[in-house]
Amino acid sequence: MKDQKLNRLVKISMLSVIAFILMFIEVATPFFPPFLKFDISDLPALIGAFALGPVAGVGIELLKNILHGIFVGGSAFVGELANFLVGAVMVYVSGYIYNKRKSRGSAVTSLIAGTLIMTVVASVLNYFVFLPLYEAVLHFPINAIVEMGNKINSSITDLNSFVVWAIAPFNLIKGILVSVLTMLVYKSVSPILHKEGEKESNLVKNN
Repeated sequence: MKDQKLNRLVKISMLSVIAFILMFIEVATPFFPPFLKFDISDLPALIGAFALGPVAGVGIELLKNILHGIFVGGSAFVGELANFLVGAVMVYVSGYIYNKRKSRGSAVTSLIAGTLIMTVVASVLNYFVFLPLYEAVLHFPINAIVEMGNKINSSITDLNSFVVWAIAPFNLIKGILVSVLTMLVYKSVSPILHKEGEKESNLVKNN
């Protein structure tokens, strides 16, 4: 039992470090304000949620953001808090649904549900929590954020339209991107994550 727990912690730690490294690979696009950048750091967390359960996936999201806040910082943990809460929603929802019935169809359904719920939650949290925090803690005025959005999309004129035309589509596209990568990668990675656990289960049964 102790070996199983240790093995699980090692896997979570390994995936967290990979996720932390992937946070440095960011891509800005001309369709969104420059501070909204795509990264695939949720990929290891989704893989962990599928293989080890939704709580493990959330743990990976938490650890990667703690590491980022400690070693990179720059946002007084506001950015890390936003990244954690939004990512954790998708990872938990997707992992929970998939672990109820493990199949390709369930994986697709779980990722679609996770992406849609994440998009809604990200929009609500940005409106009520994250953007006001950026203004209060980092002195990054919401008006300046709206102006940056307006330069990209003239439909963005206030906080409401910024959330609708920038935050929501950004998270929707990000969710789709990470979901597709998860479907492509998980099948080849999951045997590695399950291997040690299966060996230990067999040893327990044989004894």
